[in-house]
Amino acid sequence: MRHALTHWDSPFVNFRDFAFPDGWGHGFRWVHIKRFHLPPASPVDQDLLATLIAHPEFRDTYDGAGVWLEPRHGQWWSDRITPGTYTAVDEADAAATIHTWATSGVPLPPDLDAKLQEAVYVPIHQATSRYTLGSLPEDAHHDYGPIHNEFHELVLIDRRLGTLTLLVAADD
Repeated sequence: MRHALTHWDSPFVNFRDFAFPDGWGHGFRWVHIKRFHLPPASPVDQDLLATLIAHPEFRDTYDGAGVWLEPRHGQWWSDRITPGTYTAVDEADAAATIHTWATSGVPLPPDLDAKLQEAVYVPIHQATSRYTLGSLPEDAHHDYGPIHNEFHELVLIDRRLGTLTLLVAADD
């Protein structure tokens, strides 16, 4: 039985919108967040991951073109992504991955740091389970992938709030 996820919203944090200190730029970094309401009597995490992968909002190449009809996700063919491609990750590792990528060893502007706290780190902290997209084989790249320098993907399931968050942090 297929369980429906209801797409709620898709906040976007563009590093370009924030003033960086001397000589260090935003590096064309951004975070795209897609939030969904969980179905009543939510299934186990693996079934939720399968439902997310089948959702039309999952077919996004994150190149500014939006959602596609073709089976693409990021730089990969979405039909090559399965629940088994995701690996459970703890809160500390999930937050560290995003922090290391976002800062590249340089402090962020305070307003960007506050925005990331609200939009990224709080949901990571609140999630009851977290998953990261694992490595995919080279032949999983679609016909014009790879298109990002770095691409980090987390799925955050928060059963207390009844939400699933697909969080993509990348630069191009």
